[in-house]
Amino acid sequence: MQENINDASISPKNLYNDLKNCKDLCYNYNNQLPSDNKSMLIILQQIIGDLGKNCIITQPFYCDFGYNIKLGDNFYANHNCVILDGAKVTIGNNVFIGPNCCISTANHPLDYEQRNQGIEYAIPITIQDNVWIGANVTILSGVTISKNSVIGAGSVVTKDIPSNVIAVGNPCKILRPITSQDKYNPAQHNTLRIIPN
Repeated sequence: MQENINDASISPKNLYNDLKNCKDLCYNYNNQLPSDNKSMLIILQQIIGDLGKNCIITQPFYCDFGYNIKLGDNFYANHNCVILDGAKVTIGNNVFIGPNCCISTANHPLDYEQRNQGIEYAIPITIQDNVWIGANVTILSGVTISKNSVIGAGSVVTKDIPSNVIAVGNPCKILRPITSQDKYNPAQHNTLRIIPN
């Protein structure tokens, strides 16, 4: 597993200016009128390193550097999405993220003496195609969530999740496979359709 180390003893690049620049861009993004799709897209293109087509991130949104984030096509994140991208965060196509979610590549040493030296390191996170992340989910460093899976609301994902499953809990564990019985039935629900202009 590849780790990005931010440790004064090995003289890493000083990321302070990159961090502050990204925070300023996030501030600008979060203070645009929600109806001003054009301005929001221009700022989002400045924040995100690799932005797919038809990506929507509902304000507010926060990240550390932005250039370490790759978003696939048809990405949607609801309010208060936080991505701590000290390492690469790779998100596939058709991924939905509920409100109040945190994706954190960041880590600190468990040893307090090293931690008190200000050492921080980061491990990449991957979320594959067609994943749905429920509300209030935290995804920790080094995790891969494989395609077509659903992470239940309130989960804390500490380990890899395989394809085509529902996984829930703290720590997040597989509940069951997703089957044909899980197909949406419009007769049982009030369907909402919201398409931006």
